Amino acid sequence: MRHCPLKPYILIPLVAISACVAGASWVRAQSERGHSDNEGLDLSIELVDPKVLRVCADPRNLPFSNQKGEGFENKLAELFAAKLQKKIDYTYYPQATGFVRMTLGAHRCDVIMGFPQGDDLVQGTNPYYRTAYALISKQGSDLNGVAELNDARLKGKHIGIVAGTPPATNMAANGLMGSAKPYPLMIDTRVDSSAEAMINDLNKGDIDAAILWGPMAGFYAKKSDPPLHVTPLVKEKTGPQLVYRIGMGVRRSDQNWKRLLNRLIQENQPEINQILIGYGVPLLDENNQPIIAEATTKSP
Repeated sequence: MRHCPLKPYILIPLVAISACVAGASWVRAQSERGHSDNEGLDLSIELVDPKVLRVCADPRNLPFSNQKGEGFENKLAELFAAKLQKKIDYTYYPQATGFVRMTLGAHRCDVIMGFPQGDDLVQGTNPYYRTAYALISKQGSDLNGVAELNDARLKGKHIGIVAGTPPATNMAANGLMGSAKPYPLMIDTRVDSSAEAMINDLNKGDIDAAILWGPMAGFYAKKSDPPLHVTPLVKEKTGPQLVYRIGMGVRRSDQNWKRLLNRLIQENQPEINQILIGYGVPLLDENNQPIIAEATTKSP
């Protein structure tokens, strides 16, 4: 289950990663060696099959991806495949321990569609969105608009939090853990979801608020009936930062592939933003202001 980017202080099962891609220096030269793909970038050595967009993904981890192609990373892969005139092929593996080693590192696929900027396990592309952990509450709650965890309105409230994620540290620093309800970080997304459990508890009234990684917060808040209120935690002054940039991850050896992905991100940012906003992702610009549908040309 993906909760956040990794560094600093970061734990994301997206890349909950005990294995490094450093051992993945193996490359396969194809019979198509010398084939030129997209404006002179030769991908025949870097990619196992330059004619196919080979994506590393979780089989059950909405809103990011699933085997039915319902996640926003599935939709981004479809967008890029169309631009590249390639077919898509997925390697699915739960985004828990060993994810990078068993997918990208094993050359079973060529790109992780969502990866935190600054993590050194893989080579990152330029970021294509910026978001934050967010506080979720019911519409009309006195917690609507709480944008930092030292807000007095949170004292004594039962707040759902995924154990081990960055905002848990901030909650502890503000004396909020005594009445908090923790949810497990390390789970098998094929059979469980801490985010769904947390949102169910919020809707039932078992907790007063929930804190989740922004894409998950926006997605589940939008799905709820009635929809829930989402406030990105952008004003934190102590503890780990809660705002992060997300790009894509490739092998360190794949320089031309990274350049091509960077170009696709730059050329298609408005469409990327539209996809993300459609899933409720709380997009932020560099001033921590929300990017709305009317301003989708903005870059992270």
